[in-house]
This record gives sequence, structure tokens and C-alpha cells, in this order.
Amino acid sequence: MSRDHASTARPPELYPPLEPYDCGHLDGEGGHSIYWETCGNPRGRPALFLHGGPGGGCSVDNRRLFDPRRYRTVLFDQRGCGRSRPLGKLEDNTTALLLSDIETLRRRLGIERWLVLGGSWGAALALAYAESLPQRVSALVLRGVFTARQAELRWLYQEGASFLFPEAWDAFSGAIPAQQRADLLRAYHARLTCGDPAVELSAARSWCAWEHEVMTLLPQVAPPARDDAALRALARLETHYFVHNAFLTEGQLIERAHCLDGIPGVIVQGRYDAVTPPITAWQLRRAWPQARLNIIADAGHASSEPSIQSALVAATDLFANG
Repeated sequence: MSRDHASTARPPELYPPLEPYDCGHLDGEGGHSIYWETCGNPRGRPALFLHGGPGGGCSVDNRRLFDPRRYRTVLFDQRGCGRSRPLGKLEDNTTALLLSDIETLRRRLGIERWLVLGGSWGAALALAYAESLPQRVSALVLRGVFTARQAELRWLYQEGASFLFPEAWDAFSGAIPAQQRADLLRAYHARLTCGDPAVELSAARSWCAWEHEVMTLLPQVAPPARDDAALRALARLETHYFVHNAFLTEGQLIERAHCLDGIPGVIVQGRYDAVTPPITAWQLRRAWPQARLNIIADAGHASSEPSIQSALVAATDLFANG
């Protein structure tokens, strides 16, 4: 299970669209109401999908990464985003509370152990969960590994990806006064939490436009469909988490990878990922021998890229009967 390889193969495709057979809301600390749903086979292998961001929310295509005949798939919108409420709320919104929400949901649904799939921020959250409660995780599938270390944040929001996308970087950094550009993450966070709706929305649009530009190997035709409220929530939650180092200690997720001993996994990583470069996935693979690293030769970061989708479906298919 530890063999690594590079891949450009495209089959299999996403499973057909499907609707949840059950859904609801959890009451979380601090007045959060957290949306969840289940789809597929109620008697199938339990699986949990963790979306990215923080603040991205789940999409209908996320359900399609799992064979609906063999999986009982659980999805939820993390605090402050998607169909959870209040939208964009930062108070009582930390990694520890998200982990608590996952456990509350697991117990509510009567699940003993589940496969956990997460991409980008979802990969960080999946690692934090599995390292805290390895007995609850039967397998891990991770995409575009992110661990919230300072080097990773600096690469994306200060210096690194800026060298690859200078036009988009000029717009992103240019939205901040020159004297504040030494720490763009904190400058954006200040604007996104200033209390002025116009200032916050303008900053959110600039923030999300930058992320859109660097997401895929080939240019995207259009950004994901999000209204102004969703854009603001996404940008606010991302900067909230990142100025607090995702509420993790520096290097925690790699250093504690020994806690994953005995958990099989697949890491799907785009070779040309400009958001979370492959070095982090490589370092995780070295610290977690049970994992298989699948470097996708013709992809960047986004889960919507065809080769990434195919590799994720192949990974869930691999574990479907386990």
C-alpha cells in the first residue's frame, strides 16, 4: 500500500449525481448550527468528506467521489460556511471545535469508524482528526496536502506563488497600501474584519480572485459560483484561521504523523500545484509509510481537474470493500 507513482490516467469518472437520503443540523457551541447530510447506501462503508477553505462548503460533486452502492457518505459544512449558520461567523470557530463537531456527528449517526477524505484545508483537518483519534479512522484519502505551516502560508500569500502568477499577484498585493504589504495575510484579515461591509466585500473579492487564478494547471473559464455573502465568508474564515496558524502548533501535523501508524492512505497531489506545492505531500509520505503518494502529472490544486477527480475516485474505489 506504500508504493508511490505518478499518473496521468483519467478513468474512472465521477459517479452519477445523487441526492442525500438524510440531512439535518447540529447545534454547536457558540450558537453555530452545522449542516450535515448523508447519501449513498445506508448500509455501506462509512465515509466522511471534509471540504476545503476553511470556509468553502460542500458541493454536489463532492458526493460523486464515492460509489453510492458501496459507501454511506457523510458531508457537512464546517462552522460559518455553506448551509451552516451564522454564515461567516468567526467567534467559536477553531480547529478544536471543528474536530468536536466531527465527533458529535459521528456519534449522532452511530458510526464506529470511517474513511476520511479531505482536500487542501480539508486534508489538514483530516490529519488533525486522524492524529487525535486514530481509532475512529479506517483509511485516509488526502488531496493537495496542506498543513498550515508558516512556509506554506508565506508561499501562497507573501512570496512564492507570486513568482508564477505575477499579473494576478499585482492585483492581489496592489489592493493593499504599500506600507502594509510586508504581511499581506494580516492586512487582508484586518480589512475582512473591520466591520465596514463595503471594505470587507472589496477585500473578499480580491482575496478570492487571487486564489481562483492559482488553483488549476490550465486557466479556469470562470470562478466557482458564489454570491457576495459566500465570498465574504470564505475570505473571512480563511484569514481568521491562517492568522492563528490554523490553531495548530508549527509543524504539528507532520510531526505527529506517527499517530497514523496502521492507517492506510492515498495522497493525491498535483505535480503543478501552486497552492500547496508537492513538497508537503512528500514530507508527509516520508513520515507516514502506510500512505501511497500519487503525483498527478497533468494537474494543479483543484479537485475539479479531471485527473485529480479520477485519482480520488480510484482511491475511494480501492478502499470500498475494505
